[in-house]
Amino acid sequence: MYSLAIYLYMIIVNIVALFHKKARLMTRGQRQTWRTLRQAVGSDTYVWFHAASLGEFEQGRPLMERLRRTHPEQKILLTFFSPSGYEVRKDYAGADIVCYLPFDTPINARKFVRLARPTAAYFIKYEFWRNYIDVLHQHDIPVYSVSSIFREGQIFFRWYGKNYARCLRRITHFFVQNDASKSLLAQIGVSNVSVVGDTRFDRVIDIQNEAKHLPLCETFAQGKQVLVAGSSWAPDEDILIDYFNRHDGWRLILAPHVVSDEHLREIEGKLRRPAVRYTQASVDNVAQAECLIIDCYGLLSSIYRYAKVAYVGGGFGVGIHNVPEAAVYGIPVFIGPNNGKFREAQALLKNGGCIEIHGAEDFERAMTNFAQHPDNLQQAGEMAGRYIHENAGAADKIFQAVMTVTK
Repeated sequence: MYSLAIYLYMIIVNIVALFHKKARLMTRGQRQTWRTLRQAVGSDTYVWFHAASLGEFEQGRPLMERLRRTHPEQKILLTFFSPSGYEVRKDYAGADIVCYLPFDTPINARKFVRLARPTAAYFIKYEFWRNYIDVLHQHDIPVYSVSSIFREGQIFFRWYGKNYARCLRRITHFFVQNDASKSLLAQIGVSNVSVVGDTRFDRVIDIQNEAKHLPLCETFAQGKQVLVAGSSWAPDEDILIDYFNRHDGWRLILAPHVVSDEHLREIEGKLRRPAVRYTQASVDNVAQAECLIIDCYGLLSSIYRYAKVAYVGGGFGVGIHNVPEAAVYGIPVFIGPNNGKFREAQALLKNGGCIEIHGAEDFERAMTNFAQHPDNLQQAGEMAGRYIHENAGAADKIFQAVMTVTK
């Protein structure tokens, strides 16, 4: 039944690809994979990392970079399932080969393993492709599940998912995020499990250490109290801009999730204080601006370093974005109410490093509290930073546990 479902999914995606760009990128990319492997693998052996998309890639990246740093002779193969991961990271220098993972049919799984000849495989978080895992198991190739997390409602723990759960017993070792995941796996007879936490914490610390020096942002923020809003959507921006327009003690760096000229004009239309777009800024005009609008990608993780307070968007719609990316700088982080599925946000709310708001009044109340009680702001920031650093170390634990396999 599993393979039949994969074949049906493959047919549907190929039909949709006729008129949908993302599906077309996927099908073309998967066909290119066979060519890439034949041409690039040669006689070398590879350690294989697989990530569904960009978020999972960031969780696997600390392991890849530790492997590259300590064993530069070891080749790395990186695969993605989603175009939103592959198209962004297809030129990632930390891997020797980057390609799509073809659909998980028995034929594709056998062909892929035969061509790639991996010495070990790391599947990140939710990736459990049964046919690939079966073929790797048949060839005695160790398979590790990294930063995985399990919940009661998943198919593995349902009566009708027993057959699919079989593939979990073929994983060499699970490096899970929490004790609840270990307990759930034990219920289905899986005991080769270590609770190490989430490699995402290691990644955000790496990002912090590698943060870019941004002279324009530094000039803008110098001597000012700066609120940085990252990955904001229109409901977030309405709250932030209303507050910003009425409180001239703060400067605002706004990095919207959607960077289109239409949306940027909407933002500029709401502002009542001087603003400049990052790509149009100079040392002279950025010093005069009170709002800096980031109209490009790739800078946000470095921009948080200039903040006194951060706001991470998405909590009034699709779900919050990357909270640890801001919290690592030891600053309090505001988020909207749609945050229940985000483990890091829940923990930060509990320890006081994160503040949930439900509207403009909540935001104003919290910001007033910080203005009147600077110690509260400092304490919230310290708790945010402490949480990130206390939960780091998963990548080193995993790497040390499997190092002998990857030598």
